[in-house]
Amino acid sequence: MDSAPRSPNGFLSSLTADDFELIRPHLRPADLSQDMVLVEVDETLKRAYLPHKGVISLVVKLARGEHVQIAMIGRDSIFGAFAALGDAVALNSAVVLVPGAASTIDLDQLRIAADQSTTLRTALVRHGLAVYAQIQQTAGCNASHTVESRLARCLLHTRDLSGSDKIVLTQEAMAQMIGARRNSVSLVANTLQQANFIHYSRGHIEITNVDGLIKTSCECYATVTAQYTRLLHPRMHSAAA
Repeated sequence: MDSAPRSPNGFLSSLTADDFELIRPHLRPADLSQDMVLVEVDETLKRAYLPHKGVISLVVKLARGEHVQIAMIGRDSIFGAFAALGDAVALNSAVVLVPGAASTIDLDQLRIAADQSTTLRTALVRHGLAVYAQIQQTAGCNASHTVESRLARCLLHTRDLSGSDKIVLTQEAMAQMIGARRNSVSLVANTLQQANFIHYSRGHIEITNVDGLIKTSCECYATVTAQYTRLLHPRMHSAAA
């Protein structure tokens, strides 16, 4: 019997067979090109996105023009979970940070399926809460931790979500990730490179020492990882408890 996962996306692969069949006919493939805008703040989200590869960045735009990342969604989850359960008006912008591919589904179809299944609704709530937990932790992190530890955390998280040690990120994108100025990002990236944790050249980053980045990162990386395990993989969390 074939035990291969039905999808490289964690949300889809975690669904029961019955729940997956509710949405399978409505799934469509989509390319995620770098800097592609999926929705702007105050727009109505039309589709949910379930990345196979690539990373989606949730971004807040401030009045003076600054852009600050508040969360990332990758192959482990779904963008549009809470929108499928209620108000679909976007509270923030969503932009492709790392290019890749995804499955998409019309939000109306996902909403209809969720109305037919308690377990599907529960899965959507759990994934929505996981993103909310990440947003909360990011707020505390940006207010309290050093630029170096924040960049280490974000690079580790991007690696986890994209499944690759090689990432293409502009200085502007990294500045948004950690809520800092571009010149600060350049200095800190060079510090991490001098420590042989990363190789960084013209926006191309290769993570060369994961353990070193983990030691440099703040507590928030481990906290978000633990919260995701508890919410998205409750059986693993129960076994580890």
